[in-house]
Amino acid sequence: MSTRNYRLLPAITLLLVAAVVALFSLYVLDKSKGNPINGQVAGNTTVSDQQYRWRMVTSWPKNLPGLGAAAENFARFVKEASGGRLVIQVYGADEIVPALGVFDAVSSGSVEMGHTSAYYWKGKIPAAQFFTSVPFGMNAQEMNGWLHYGGGMALWRELYEPFNLIPFAGGNTGVQMAGWFNREINSVRDLKGLRMRIPGMGGEVFSRAGGTAVNVPGGEIYTAMQTGVIDATEWVGPYNDVAFGLHEVARYYYYPGWQEPGPSLELIVNKSVYESLPEDLQHIVALAARAVNQDMLDEYTSRNNRALQQLQADESVDIRRLPDDVLVKLRESAEAIYQETAAKNPDFARVYRAYTDYMQQAREYHAVSEEAYYQTRALDEKTKE
Repeated sequence: MSTRNYRLLPAITLLLVAAVVALFSLYVLDKSKGNPINGQVAGNTTVSDQQYRWRMVTSWPKNLPGLGAAAENFARFVKEASGGRLVIQVYGADEIVPALGVFDAVSSGSVEMGHTSAYYWKGKIPAAQFFTSVPFGMNAQEMNGWLHYGGGMALWRELYEPFNLIPFAGGNTGVQMAGWFNREINSVRDLKGLRMRIPGMGGEVFSRAGGTAVNVPGGEIYTAMQTGVIDATEWVGPYNDVAFGLHEVARYYYYPGWQEPGPSLELIVNKSVYESLPEDLQHIVALAARAVNQDMLDEYTSRNNRALQQLQADESVDIRRLPDDVLVKLRESAEAIYQETAAKNPDFARVYRAYTDYMQQAREYHAVSEEAYYQTRALDEKTKE
């Protein structure tokens, strides 16, 4: 295949996804109300030609690779699948509202929807953190299983109901990196006094282990590291970290991403606005969310591989694994915080039980499937040596 044809593949993929969403939406209509013929649906319901225009605010810089692209892809899928009946304009952080103002803006109806991360709202809803990622929690595959087939989505929507919001899973980066540090981490003692940009439950755990957690929006991380406002930062992984130039402001790049092993992003829609849509457009929104949720994970799986190779070839970057005693300390701190928070917050306790029960089931299966296979693959490499 020619280079020109390879360049066309992303566009072709998006068109195919949009077509699948549209066809599946018609299938849902067919199953629930009959076959649409000339704009008519069984039950004397008419598919309206009215055009709806929404604004989507995000917590990311405009067109940020991966995170920002997912929001744009979602808007594109919806427009194409709806034949232009629902058009969504995407805005980056600070274009309409601040990066951490997305929840309130959508809840109030100032805008129709947003693309962001649930753990930013831990001050409002402590249990919301489970719907992004929590330290030493589930990976992307497990999260998607829990949300869509393990009861997680029902819990998520119940928590957001009082805020007039409907959440959808809106992408996943896969296991992240532990982050960038401007000094070596050789033991737990090296965490003491370290100021690190790390949000959500991960920030609480890091502080409990001796560091100081700072919540800095993504667009401000580079400058904060460059000026010494923070000593370390986690962002996402190689793909986004290279795009942000974080390898220019820190030398040590640590793994594994204990703090965010499978972070889901969220698409949140104002409930009143969503329910005012015709039923077929509601289906399109829901199915486009499912499409972009998987599409984003696929993109990160591919792009992270290439970006990591770039960093490995950069002599100014030192990629290291966190020492075991640091990981053990962080794990102990996480467990203590879970227990303490559950004792004080019934909703947190309820979601925590559901989350951990599902994770245990997944671990038992993955021990004889995913994990066993990784070990087998490693054995094959050792045999070649």
